[in-house]
Parts: sequence; C-alpha cells; structure tokens
Amino acid sequence: MRLLLLVLDLGGTFVFAISGAVVAVRHRMDIFGVLVLAFAAGNAGGMTRDLLIGAVPPAAIADWKYLGVSIFAGLLVFYWYSIIERLSNPVLWFDAVGLAFFAVAGAQKALVYGLNPGMAALLGMLTGIGGGMLRDVLANEIPTVLRADLYALAALAGAGVVVIGHVLHMQPVPMAIAGGLLCFALRFMAIRYGWHLPAAKPKRHS
Repeated sequence: MRLLLLVLDLGGTFVFAISGAVVAVRHRMDIFGVLVLAFAAGNAGGMTRDLLIGAVPPAAIADWKYLGVSIFAGLLVFYWYSIIERLSNPVLWFDAVGLAFFAVAGAQKALVYGLNPGMAALLGMLTGIGGGMLRDVLANEIPTVLRADLYALAALAGAGVVVIGHVLHMQPVPMAIAGGLLCFALRFMAIRYGWHLPAAKPKRHS
C-alpha cells in the first residue's frame, strides 16, 4: 500500500507539474516562475490532503522526491516546450492524467488514515482538483474546476471506485487502476465531445 501511494503521488505530481509549467511558459514566465508554477500545480492537492488528514509534515515537503520530480518536469517543459506543445491541448491532457492519479491516491491515503468512505471520496476529489486550481489562480485564470465541464465530478467518480473497493474488501491495486481509468475516461469524453454540467444563465434585464 505504501508503494502504491508513493507511485500514484509521484505520478500525479509529475503530470500536474508539467501542466503547470506549460501554463507558465504560455504566460512568458522566467525559469523561476516556471519551476514555482510546476511545484505548485504538482503538490498543492497532495499537501492539502495531508494537512487535512494529519499526515504532517506533508509528503511534498518531507520527501525530496516530490521536489525533484517537480523540478524535473519544470525543466523538461522549459527547455523542450516546442515538443510538448505539438500535443493537442497539452494542459488539458496532462491535467486529465494528473487528476486521475491524484483522485485515487487521495482516496487511498484517506482510507489508510481511517477516514470514513464518504469523506475519503471527497478528499480524493479535493486532492485531484487542488493543484489545477492553484495553477490557474497563480496564472490569473478562472480555475478549470469552476468552468462548465466534467472535472471535479470525474475526480469524485474515480475516488468513489477506490472507496467502493475498500468497502467490499477488494484488492487496492486493481481498484486504483479502475478508478484512475474511469476518471481519465470521463475527462477524455468531456474534452473530446464537450460534455459539461449545466452552466448558470442569468436573465438579462432590458
């Protein structure tokens, strides 16, 4: 379980750090700004989760691997941005992968620390959306989670699969894979086919 959590956490950190660095490069930040946004996007969700469940100090500052992975991702984007930019909507796709990693990692770790299944699923969702929210705020953009597409709901669904597996006493690794795939699939369909939740439409006064 400990190895599973580390792999999920570092995987999510890496892809979210890439998405943060891509946004930083698009906003023409210097190398320090790129690395800061990479670290913020890659670790904000996990740090929030750890603080809420009492896992202190948070893994992102207690274990050098998190900082190392974030810096590596930031430098990768800074020096080879032109290659990464060839992907269609790279921020969205890296964001979707990171969301899947962190949603299941957050739920798994919350369960390990004794949270009830419902709160563990919510914490998994929070872990998934935290990094992207801070990235967008620092880049002066409306956070993706607040826009009208399947984002937080996808994270909640992925975390829910992990929680259901725990309640049914199923093996954690297959359930983590299933939850991650479900989360990514929902984001993929939302990005590809424009699936979204109903958006607010205020009435105009004449």
